[in-house]
Amino acid sequence: MNAYEVNFDGLVGPTHNYGGLSYGNVASQSNGQLTSNPREAARQGLAKMKALMELGFKQGVFAPQERPHVAALRQLGFTGTDAQVIERAAREALPLLASVSSASSMWTANAATISPSADTADGRVHFTAANLNSKFHRSIEHPTTSRVLAAMFRDETHFAHHPALPAVNQFGDEGAANHTRFCRDYDEAGVEFFVFGRSAFDNRYPAPQRYPARQTLEASQAIARLHGLTEEGVVYAQQNPEVIDQGVFHNDVIAVGNAEVLFYHEDAFLESDRVLKELTDKLARRGGTLRAVCVPRSQVSVNDAVRSYLFNSQLLLKPDGQTLLIVPEECRQNAQVWTYLDQLVKSDGPIREVKVFDLKQSMQNGGGPACLRLRVALKQTELEAVNPGMLMTSELYTRLVTWVDTHYRDRLNVSDLADPQLLLECRTALDELTQILKLGSVYPFQID
Repeated sequence: MNAYEVNFDGLVGPTHNYGGLSYGNVASQSNGQLTSNPREAARQGLAKMKALMELGFKQGVFAPQERPHVAALRQLGFTGTDAQVIERAAREALPLLASVSSASSMWTANAATISPSADTADGRVHFTAANLNSKFHRSIEHPTTSRVLAAMFRDETHFAHHPALPAVNQFGDEGAANHTRFCRDYDEAGVEFFVFGRSAFDNRYPAPQRYPARQTLEASQAIARLHGLTEEGVVYAQQNPEVIDQGVFHNDVIAVGNAEVLFYHEDAFLESDRVLKELTDKLARRGGTLRAVCVPRSQVSVNDAVRSYLFNSQLLLKPDGQTLLIVPEECRQNAQVWTYLDQLVKSDGPIREVKVFDLKQSMQNGGGPACLRLRVALKQTELEAVNPGMLMTSELYTRLVTWVDTHYRDRLNVSDLADPQLLLECRTALDELTQILKLGSVYPFQID
């Protein structure tokens, strides 16, 4: 194989807290106001990165954002020194301070949408940062995300970067959480699968009634145009609005795919038969064979899927061609889900192995294994052009664990966000991190 899938996992930031900010995300809302442990959260994420690296997978790191985001507070009328801005926001608008202190960038599946060079018109890897405009606390991420991506993938010969789409309701974009790529081999042309929750301009598409649909068809189409994708290499599918109303806020909470395998719930999509046929036909024309694994609602309900995050898992293609499924500990604790997975690995399907990881700190805030990583398919020459400081090694793992233990608190309540010292702790940590990862100046406090 002359190409690889590299997973860049988000480092959990020092302000990891349970603010309950994400309406429509059952775990986020139900665990709001609990006490978090940023140090444990970061260590859990790093342990997963190290384990996958040791299994032979290409693994990278994605840097967190500067938080609290003081500039956003200033834009909303808070004045004075940074400390005064934070203290006033804490007194007058604590929920707003919680929003600008969120460590949600740890879920890098939402950071951007990536199209590999084998799919694009100009033969480069294309990146479009997600505007994430459906949630204020995430909508402020994309400027730093764009700078971090540019520092990771610098070589313009191989990489093309696009700014986020217009930050308006009609072009709501949640990144790779609603995007999957299928292919025979990573260095061959594939089929990019865009899943949307609603259409901004076409009322023929039904909309959910309880929770908002965050990804629009129009945003997905715009990204396909920006990346130079052809009609033969793209499939659009609408998420079932009924499952959105049950807490499936992104497609990666109800389906996951990789290479030639699609693992999905029976209720994931509208017009499932059409979607599967189009995926099968287009992938076949590119030399691949779609292997779809449908989980029946009779065996795993949508509610169990949401609470266990069965589908917010990672499908990893092993060198022997078998597919490994990475799931959170919550799957083992759910009797229905664990029974299904036991039957799955004993079947003659493509998924023959399941590995479990403890990601409780992330899971309690609404993000599982798939949320934590951004997938980038790279040819060997492209991989060699990636900033080497971002690629996981045993030495980098040890250094990052030491960095976390030095700078992170082991206990954080929402009320602790009022402490101006937390901002100084975050900036000190991130300044050191940019040196460890060889990022250069990417944070506002380093640039302004």
